[in-house]
Amino acid sequence: MNIVPEFKIESGYIPGSIGRIVELHSTYYYDHWKFGLYFEAKVATELSEFLQRYDKNSDGVWLVTVNGRVEGSIVIDGIQAETEGAHLRWFIISEALRGKGVGGKLISLAIDFCKSKGYKKTYLFTFEGLDVARHLYEKVGFKLIKQQRGVCWGTEVAEQYFELKNE
Repeated sequence: MNIVPEFKIESGYIPGSIGRIVELHSTYYYDHWKFGLYFEAKVATELSEFLQRYDKNSDGVWLVTVNGRVEGSIVIDGIQAETEGAHLRWFIISEALRGKGVGGKLISLAIDFCKSKGYKKTYLFTFEGLDVARHLYEKVGFKLIKQQRGVCWGTEVAEQYFELKNE
């Protein structure tokens, strides 16, 4: 039996969310890809910097919680939305909620937000091998624009850049 824990999707920062989002990223990417301290520190630093300048008029933060504990996240960073596009970031779902439709709900919220703001393009950076996430991205219309070997996350992977034109 596949029981989905009762979850809520909350908008905006909640206390403890930075640490929990970092924990979800660092443990998942270490377990599956051996990303280490460099990656964890990068997520913590960039997420903290983003939240310190968060503007609900141009940025979006959605957190999945179960009994008040963060179990997933997605962010739209709109700081360069007018010139470069809106940046989809920090999309992750805990193991307890993976495969239960939560990720699709988060992506839909993020894309609807971008469309409501009139953002012409949404983009994201990821890497080859994250097939479930890629399926979710492509399902809503993201297209792979470029791929190259790189170490921007501290481990060599085939880095990918996806775009979605928000028509």
